[in-house]
Amino acid sequence: MKSIIRAKSFYFLITGVTCLALLQSVNEKNIEELQPKQLITGADQTEKYLPYLKGKRIAVLANPTTIIGQRHLVDSLISLGVNIVKVFGPEHGFRGKASAGVKVKDEKDPATGVPVISLYGPKRKPTKEDLSNVDLMIFDIQDVGCRFYTYINVLSHIMEACAENNKELLILDRPNPNGYLVDGPILDMKYKSGIGMFPIPIAHGMTIAEFAQMINGQGWLPNKLKCKLKIIKVANYNHDMAYTLPVPPSPNLNTQQSIMLYPSTCLFEGVALNHGRGTYFPFTVLGSPLLKGKYQFSFTPVSIPGMAETPLHMNKECFGLDLRKYDINQLRKTKRINVQWMKELYAAFPDKSKFFDRSQSNQMGDINKLAGTAEFKEQIIAGKSAAEIYASWEPGLSKYKIMRKKYLLYP
Repeated sequence: MKSIIRAKSFYFLITGVTCLALLQSVNEKNIEELQPKQLITGADQTEKYLPYLKGKRIAVLANPTTIIGQRHLVDSLISLGVNIVKVFGPEHGFRGKASAGVKVKDEKDPATGVPVISLYGPKRKPTKEDLSNVDLMIFDIQDVGCRFYTYINVLSHIMEACAENNKELLILDRPNPNGYLVDGPILDMKYKSGIGMFPIPIAHGMTIAEFAQMINGQGWLPNKLKCKLKIIKVANYNHDMAYTLPVPPSPNLNTQQSIMLYPSTCLFEGVALNHGRGTYFPFTVLGSPLLKGKYQFSFTPVSIPGMAETPLHMNKECFGLDLRKYDINQLRKTKRINVQWMKELYAAFPDKSKFFDRSQSNQMGDINKLAGTAEFKEQIIAGKSAAEIYASWEPGLSKYKIMRKKYLLYP
């Protein structure tokens, strides 16, 4: 009898341990599934493209955001034996030392000895001669998801040159920090310029690789050319993800706050307010000397080499809005560009005839080109509500969203 009891006890003990082990295994699996997988950029997935580079003469479109881990991609690839024959540099230059809008010269990179050809000087795209000794072009720079940020223009110029010269373009994709946002008026093509080349909204909601597919698919290259693309996708990414950039994408987008505010505050480049250029916190403060007495917050723009040598209202105390601590989650919730700041500051501005008047300073941009339409300026002057302004962006915005879906690589 005792032996039977001992046998049953042993059975229940073993069964209990097995069930506990199974339960623990299931729980661990559930926990793993609940934990978000680590985002991995295209460049960081070297195992997916290093074999493809073997034996090829490589050119790279690069800037300081072009990194593997914490090291520049060009430096890393050279150390791995990749034959990089030249580098192309966009606005601000390959190593990011030039100010916004300043022409960049060709040079030899001091760190590697590789020739650097500027695409922000006399030319905007590689020539046939530039590509004559190139087998494959790599594009790897960080974008911020806005029509007026010039890197999508650089992308189109590179695609055009590759298509004309039968060269393949390898895109090492990166997340769009403003990927959650698809908003703004569609560019009226009569306002096409260097800060707006495509019929898209202010915030396009795409990664560089997705946008490249749109350029091909929509026939936006001259003569309907198509560029042969090879894409290394970002692993474990979706458009709604919050993504903090490891390297500032340009000198005046030097904080995560500035990057997230940029779709809204860059519009202030087209008005008589300083938007933080000449400070170490650009695109996060807005002000003018004429708003003294209207706002308590103030800042004084000064000349900062490499960021802003001659900012609007230089050495004058400017009064206005401090958005450095603005809760970005408010923008993420609404999924809208904030037009209320423009409405508020226009209403507070004492001499409204000067608010959009570019004749006052060559540091002011064209609001129609920035907004992509003449209507936005007239709406602000007329005191239209934010709801009325948003409504005027339809049906173009909804049509764009439908078209965009064809080219998405991520949810």
